[in-house]
Amino acid sequence: MVSYAELRENGVFAPACSTRVVLDHVMSRWGVLVLWTLSDGTRRWSELRREVEGISEKMLGSTLRQLVADGIVHRESLPTVPPHVEYSLTERGNDLMARMLPLIEWIAVRADDIIGREPAA
Repeated sequence: MVSYAELRENGVFAPACSTRVVLDHVMSRWGVLVLWTLSDGTRRWSELRREVEGISEKMLGSTLRQLVADGIVHRESLPTVPPHVEYSLTERGNDLMARMLPLIEWIAVRADDIIGREPAA
């Protein structure tokens, strides 16, 4: 495992470092939820909109465009009427989620305790 000191020594997360940009894309409120949903398989726009509760169409579009541009999500437009667009994780996205899912699980198990609520039954 790499230490904080080693990463800092290499300039990781310095103000001008691209790592800050990628972290913002991936770990944003909506980025995490979209990636988490896609970790369970390919989704159409309407499925993502429904499953990522609370996200607006504008934020879903913006988040997907950024994740596609980053090479984390694949967008496939199928030649049908009406238009049919599917989103899935790329190899890079699957690699990312293999690392993120344990963090998501850790948070899910501890969230109520961390914020001082009783865990749900």
